[in-house]
Amino acid sequence: MMNFVFKEKYDFNDLVEIIRCLRLPDGCPWDKVQTHKSIRQDFIEETYEVVEAIDNDDVAGMREELGDVLLQVVFHTQIEREKGNFDINDVADEVCKKMIVRHPHVFGEVKADTVGKVLDNWDKIKMETKSQSKQSDAMDSISKSLPSLMRAEKIQKKAKKVGFDFENASDASVKVTEELSELMSALEKGNNNEIAEEAGDLLFAAVNVVRLAGVNSEKALYDACNKFCSRFKQVEDSLLQSGKKWEDCSLSELDDLWNQAKESLKK
Repeated sequence: MMNFVFKEKYDFNDLVEIIRCLRLPDGCPWDKVQTHKSIRQDFIEETYEVVEAIDNDDVAGMREELGDVLLQVVFHTQIEREKGNFDINDVADEVCKKMIVRHPHVFGEVKADTVGKVLDNWDKIKMETKSQSKQSDAMDSISKSLPSLMRAEKIQKKAKKVGFDFENASDASVKVTEELSELMSALEKGNNNEIAEEAGDLLFAAVNVVRLAGVNSEKALYDACNKFCSRFKQVEDSLLQSGKKWEDCSLSELDDLWNQAKESLKK
C-alpha cells in the first residue's frame, strides 16, 4: 500500500493527489490504463446524473454527482499532466481569465445593466476571442457532440442574432406543415435516404416552433418521454390486472386503455 494520509475531511487538492496516485505505475490497474477516449462516455453519463439530481431537487444527490463530474475533470487533466501539457491550475487559470474577459461589466468599465446586454456582450467578446469574423463561424463552433435537439436550438439562436429567423411560432409552424408534407412524399416513394433527410428537416422545423414559443425543446421531449413511460406503465398494469397479454388485445383496445391512462394521469 502506497504512503497516503487518511483524513476526516478532504479537499480539492486531495482529489488531485488521489487521482495522481491511482495513475502511478504501482497504482490501480484500471485507472492507470485509461485514456481520454476510454472514459469519455463516463463524463457524459456523470453529467446527465447531475442533471437528473437537479430535476429531482435532490441536494444530496447533486453534491455526490457533482463530485463525480469533478473527478472526471481531474482525471482528464491528470492524463495531460503526465504528458507535460497542462495541470489543473492551468485549467483553472484559463477559465478564470475567460470569465474576467467576458464580464467587463463586472471587472471592467463596460455598462450592462440587463440580462440581454450581458448576453450580447458575451457573444461579441466570445467571437472576438475565438477569432470568429462571421456568424457562421460562431455557428460552426457549436459542439457537434451536443444532443441534436439542443444543437438545433443553439444553431437557430445564432441565426436569429443576424435576423435570419421567423417572427413568431405561428409563422414557423407553416414550415412544419411543409416539411411534414415532404416527409409523407418521401415515405410514398420509399427512398430511405430521402426519408431520413426529410425527417431531419421536420424535426429541425419543430424545434424552431418550440423555441419561438419560449419552450426548451430538449426539456419538452424529456418530459414527453417521461409522460409516455407513465402512461405505458398504466396500460400494462391494466392488462395484468385483467389477466390479458399485449398480444391478446387489438390496437383499438390498446388505444382505449391508453386514453384511460391519459385521463387518469391528468387527475
